[in-house]
Amino acid sequence: MTEGDWAAVLKLVRACRSRRGDKGRNDRKFLEALHYFTVHNVTWRALPAEFGNWNSIWKRFWRLSQAGVFEALFEALAANSQTAHLVQMFDSTTVRAHVSAAGARRDGEKRGASSEALGRSRGGFSTKIHIKVDLDGLPLAFHLTPGQASDSRQFEILLDLGPDIAPRAAVGDKGYDAKANRAAARKRGICPVIPVKSSAKERPAFLPKALYRAR
Repeated sequence: MTEGDWAAVLKLVRACRSRRGDKGRNDRKFLEALHYFTVHNVTWRALPAEFGNWNSIWKRFWRLSQAGVFEALFEALAANSQTAHLVQMFDSTTVRAHVSAAGARRDGEKRGASSEALGRSRGGFSTKIHIKVDLDGLPLAFHLTPGQASDSRQFEILLDLGPDIAPRAAVGDKGYDAKANRAAARKRGICPVIPVKSSAKERPAFLPKALYRAR
């Protein structure tokens, strides 16, 4: 991130957070600590000392999470997209659950796994992240499901998530191949750019291959 990017993010963080409670001494270092925690998949205690006291970071993270600050920050950044009105691209990835989550009891899975977007797929106990990005690859919206969930059934949900910006085209791979998905896009005035599966009996009259390859 450039210094300009950081300035914009920090301004948004300060605007979104609550006026009550300790505001923290260094917003940028706090956000860098969260980035390190996420990318390196460590425990809070394993955060390098350069970020400060790990317990203070965790407490601040929890407080801001409960207040919805991170959701507000994400929405504000997504609304600033410069290319969302042109093209929006859809995809998903499966993420293995942490070992502590994978050890849940069977009855616990039935009661709470669905609400926590956890399920069993070929990759094991996992979560699937369905995401929509703009032409620059920057995220506009995401949707979490259990790992076994179908990509195709999440297409229309993603269409309506994120900033209220209708693109000219919605691009996705063969996992989104369905008449219902193409119809949902056209109903919103969006051109669906979705190739058909090799087994499909009916094929669309035209597919902008150059646009699809650029995804």
